[in-house]
Amino acid sequence: MATAPILNVAFPAAGAVKNQAFQPNGVGTPKVSGQSFSELMRQVTTEGIERTNTSEIQSMKSLNKSTDIVDVVTAVTNAEVTLETAIAVRDRIIQAYQNIIRMPV
Repeated sequence: MATAPILNVAFPAAGAVKNQAFQPNGVGTPKVSGQSFSELMRQVTTEGIERTNTSEIQSMKSLNKSTDIVDVVTAVTNAEVTLETAIAVRDRIIQAYQNIIRMPV
């Protein structure tokens, strides 16, 4: 699936997760060095909201004829890629949850 390259383009912070090393911490508890998952998700969400807001601002400027159409198309495309990435991540989370639910105890 082409989610990883899209994820790195849409959310540059997400690429940092790939480079983080898991180190043992106590009895079989993995510890992630660096940024926590919640911090990563907060940063990715903030970037997505910023891109959406930029797209809306550029669209409003185009109505006033105060910006070039290329800027509008670029902003809307960035927002679209961000939305597609968020949907792909959501689908993968749901799929992982369903796989866990199906595991025998």
